[in-house]
Amino acid sequence: MLLQELVTVTDAVVATSSRLAKVAALADVLRRLDRAEIVPAVGFLLASPRQGRLGVGWRSVTNLDVPHAQNPSLTLNEVDAALDALAGTDGPGSVAARSAELERLARRATAGEWDLLARIMLGELRTGALEGVLLDAVAKASDRTPAAVRRAAMLSGDLGETALLALTGTADGLDAVGLRVGRPVMPMLASTAGSIADALDGLAAGGDRVAASIEYKLDGARIQVHRDGDEVHVYTRSLAEITHRVPEIVDAVRELPAERVILDGETLTLDEDGAPRPFQDTMARFGSETEAAAVLRPWFFDILHLDGDDLIDAPLSTRLDALARVAGEARMPGIITDDPAVAEEFSREALAAGHEGVMVKTLDAPYAAGRRGKGWLKVKPVLTYDLVVLAVEPGSGRRTGMLSNLHLGALDPTGEFGEPGGFVMVGKTFKGLTDATLRWQTEHFPTIETHRSAYALHVQPVTVVEIAIDGVQRSARYPGGVALRFARVKGYRPDKRPDEADTIQALRALLRG
Repeated sequence: MLLQELVTVTDAVVATSSRLAKVAALADVLRRLDRAEIVPAVGFLLASPRQGRLGVGWRSVTNLDVPHAQNPSLTLNEVDAALDALAGTDGPGSVAARSAELERLARRATAGEWDLLARIMLGELRTGALEGVLLDAVAKASDRTPAAVRRAAMLSGDLGETALLALTGTADGLDAVGLRVGRPVMPMLASTAGSIADALDGLAAGGDRVAASIEYKLDGARIQVHRDGDEVHVYTRSLAEITHRVPEIVDAVRELPAERVILDGETLTLDEDGAPRPFQDTMARFGSETEAAAVLRPWFFDILHLDGDDLIDAPLSTRLDALARVAGEARMPGIITDDPAVAEEFSREALAAGHEGVMVKTLDAPYAAGRRGKGWLKVKPVLTYDLVVLAVEPGSGRRTGMLSNLHLGALDPTGEFGEPGGFVMVGKTFKGLTDATLRWQTEHFPTIETHRSAYALHVQPVTVVEIAIDGVQRSARYPGGVALRFARVKGYRPDKRPDEADTIQALRALLRG
């Protein structure tokens, strides 16, 4: 299949808000794939190539300026082979070799194909073809039940291989996929509640509140740990294996009173006083191939298998009982209550200890691997800051023709990071924008334009916007050394002047340690 066919289908998926239409368009493409194309194509549609890290960054992709092909000729297998070459390039001369391979790929691609490839390689496809939609498309294309496809995907931890099995195998083969120690499982995901009371009400059965598990929500990294005797494997949220990078977690799991176990949890690094270090420190530790001074400590909040018994379909209450027998001090702190006041007090303890908030979980639900449902609800304080728009990028897909992604700046009153009274960029966001807001800013920002670059319209720093964030992290990309986490627009503030915006110093104060 030509890459151009994926360009066409991703454009179609972006252009519609109908889930059924997205599923139908994707299913049509999936049916026409050759066997060898299925796994690569699924990775492309999710902007998650099967090769994993390719060794190319935003600058090397976006700064590439070469003539593109006039007519499409690239096949999916050729693209997959090129990504193999990029991912496999290492050692002396690898930067030049990778650049040459990237340039060859760019020259073979049409402009439209290169736009798609760039977004795939940078993980920024944003087609709406999220895993849930693609799972339904696989089910439709293969004439399997969505439940069977979803379960096989969550237990195998590999949507590409699940698609291959569904599209080329038998229904019995799909149903035979089971939990296996040593093979990572897609993690269960949480939805968000505005408050403890809202979360408990959301879990209520028949209008009556029921007891729920209230647990610390750490600002750490998700881990899934598999142990079979002395053999231990540690996986990230995205199911990448990091066992060799976290020997302290491996040692801790080997001390647990179990021979075969699958545990779900989080890990973070602690400072000298036992307080959690910033999320960025934990992620830096994950990315290090060498021994580091920062030690990761694991906390486990769920258990999926214990010494021959699969627990994934058991209610949380049963899983917590099993976890209590195994995890010991590595168990995530938590209580069981139906009283909002008791839960609120526990939440305050979590915040005082330096954590993000709490998780509220229903006790009767199984582990819904790979799904974001109502059984787990996260509750954490929302931080809002008034920032200034520095630039805005054109939208894509259904936002084509609109100005969408905002470049956000914080006030620098002292000139610590530039000119006194200037603004320091701290991040971007396109989230939280309603259609009405998109129309307004598309009309507004060209009236205060200062200049244009290849990717953005730069504007006078006079427009104040209220931004909700989950926190900040250290960043070498921005001059203030800080970047927003999970920023989304709450609304514009025409009542505020730019000199009333929040400062870079206020954002930096959120960094712990």
